[in-house]
Amino acid sequence: MSLQAIHKNQPLVHCITNYVVANFTANGLLAVGASPVMADAIEEAGEMAAQSSALLLNLGTLNERTVASMKEAGFSANKHHTPVVLDPVGVGATKFRIETARQLLYLLKIDVIRCNIGELAAFAGADWTSKGVDSGNGHIDVAATAKQLANHYQSIVIVTGEQDVITDGERVEFVTGGHEKVTKMTGSGCLLSAFCAAVLANSKEPFNDLQTLLNEYKQASANSVAAIGTFHTNFLNELELLAEGRR
Repeated sequence: MSLQAIHKNQPLVHCITNYVVANFTANGLLAVGASPVMADAIEEAGEMAAQSSALLLNLGTLNERTVASMKEAGFSANKHHTPVVLDPVGVGATKFRIETARQLLYLLKIDVIRCNIGELAAFAGADWTSKGVDSGNGHIDVAATAKQLANHYQSIVIVTGEQDVITDGERVEFVTGGHEKVTKMTGSGCLLSAFCAAVLANSKEPFNDLQTLLNEYKQASANSVAAIGTFHTNFLNELELLAEGRR
């Protein structure tokens, strides 16, 4: 169980993330036993990454200051063999976002790219209608495109949605389940990216462990069904129960 492994190992996860989801991400990591730190000042980003178990780079509320900090933290993480997860939030919405994402992927060794279908389409240059940072609409062969992206950047690619896809460029697995109401909860994808980082911190079989995490995350959402405010609370509770082995 991946969440139980996080609970056992208690990794320190350095999150350079967006201000919309920072609190939810921190609370989610704490719920499963990880230790979050949200250090995005360039003066300490590299030092913090060096002492962390994993690094998350989230593009949600992007600006020049945080881009510089992401690069500094990423260089340090790579130097210290610390796993890095990239969450390219809304990467298809603006030129700034796609250029930043591609620059980070060019400069850094990214272990996992965790995106939605619209973000995957943006990387592929597919015909897609973006809607801000939401997934948008269009047609794309998700598995084939994800494999191409994984091979191009030598990363594991996770594409989440009604059916999740995970690939390392060779293997492709699909994960179904969950509940659609999780999409109405701000930060659910961002939290999953943070969990991916936490899993990588101590994983000897990243692909298998991440696939297990996707199953557990969908299980938590399926068990949380309620009105949206209560769903939010139930979801954190379910994640805690899974991490503690009580589910």
